[in-house]
Amino acid sequence: MTTHEWNRRRFLGTAAAGAAAFVAGCSPDATTGERPVGVRPENEQQGTTDWTLRRRGTDHAVEGYADRVSVLPGEAFHLHLSSTAAGLRAEAFRMGWYGGAQARKVWASEHISCGPQPVPRASGATRTVAASWQPSMEVPTRGWPEGAYLIRLTSDAGDQRYVPLTVRSAQTAGKLVLVNAVGTWQAYNTWGGHSLYYGPGGKDDYASRSLAVSCDRPYDRDGAPLFTTYEQPAVALAEKLGLPLAYVTSMDVDREPELLRGAHGVVSLGHDEYWTPAMRSRVTAARDAGTNVAFLGANACFRRIRLEQGLGGDRRLVVCYKTDWEQDPLSGRDDASVTADWREPPHARPENSLTGTLYESNPTTADYVVTDPGHWLFEGTGVPRGAAFRNLVGTEYDRVNSGTATPRPIEIVAHSRLVCRGVRTFADSAYYTVPGGAGVFNTGTMRWVESLTGDGSHGIPPATARFTSQVTANVFRAFAAGPAGHSHPAADNLESFHPYEGDPIASREHLW
Repeated sequence: MTTHEWNRRRFLGTAAAGAAAFVAGCSPDATTGERPVGVRPENEQQGTTDWTLRRRGTDHAVEGYADRVSVLPGEAFHLHLSSTAAGLRAEAFRMGWYGGAQARKVWASEHISCGPQPVPRASGATRTVAASWQPSMEVPTRGWPEGAYLIRLTSDAGDQRYVPLTVRSAQTAGKLVLVNAVGTWQAYNTWGGHSLYYGPGGKDDYASRSLAVSCDRPYDRDGAPLFTTYEQPAVALAEKLGLPLAYVTSMDVDREPELLRGAHGVVSLGHDEYWTPAMRSRVTAARDAGTNVAFLGANACFRRIRLEQGLGGDRRLVVCYKTDWEQDPLSGRDDASVTADWREPPHARPENSLTGTLYESNPTTADYVVTDPGHWLFEGTGVPRGAAFRNLVGTEYDRVNSGTATPRPIEIVAHSRLVCRGVRTFADSAYYTVPGGAGVFNTGTMRWVESLTGDGSHGIPPATARFTSQVTANVFRAFAAGPAGHSHPAADNLESFHPYEGDPIASREHLW
């Protein structure tokens, strides 16, 4: 019997510790027999502050990946692990609020014998890096509530990395749906020396970057950099509010046509750039049926991708040719699936028809300026007109455009002047409503979710967290209650904000 098989059998059947209280009256999942867990009773359980990484160590000291991006509660998954030490231990943390601890440990392994596994080279015409590692163990999820998880690996030498996993919701009706942007995570993942941006020549090395990236490999840096930066703070806030939540990944939205049926709201978190046509059509259909949509970042739904078969199974390969779209094998055969930017040929569909705003550029840093303090989004903040929040806009930003793709009625509630790549322009936060009753809000800045921590990153004053947390809570509560357009219809003000003619809150002597 191999070491991997011995570990697999040893951990198969290990029960999760401290299963959460069940919601009375909820029926079990037909596939796994697991019952949904309520957000409030789950967060009343004892959390732990010991979920962060104490020491990352050197590259490849310890790392791993899961063979599934998401599982239903009770479904097992495999971890593929590598360590330069003799072995490691794994712990699973459900991310939430837990009285401010922000995580609860639901499971821990025994010691796993595990040596180093090879870092493969990029291969094929798409220059794809995929680690065909042997599985090290099978992990059960019995008793794991739905949610976003970090699996923390700790080697015998003390080096640590994360492996992210979503325990997804089978149904989203009546809930606020938080979407983990796995496609975007992989687009930026440079593990193995390649991403959709990086090749041996560095950033934007388009001659050697990958044209398809694999989920069958670890993530770079801490093992979950885009989740910990752009998603986890919003997850903590949503769970703190005790709202009815559902958790899915971008891959789940692509795979399951009815997944968003009856959802009260869908939340695109802080960096959600890469969307398949199925993802976009399903979120758009949900919006038109009355499901609210919140975009908490900028540059959302900018790149069109395809999900294909990878080493580990279906939807494990993220394909995106970008500006090389004419090389896409589907070019001229299925132009709606060609992986160019959404706003570009051969099948242009500008993203603002869904998001309300258009991505303009990066990098920039600017103050976020409130133009409509009486708007319901700003209730409880006490901000006056013209209130400015230092450095909150950046590094990417969006702007409302007066073109035909922009939904109407739309309200610009923050209009922030900036300079990017030598161009004077603005970033906008906007809210629009549709006939079906849905409301759509877009912050227009990549730093929104980062600011929720109040840690002072990017020179954003810690006190800004009070403002962005209150606005986000207003959005979450209103969107979780049902079609926000019924109680908060948008009053169009776009004509007051001509895209390139000036700042309406500035005097004529100081037009931007």
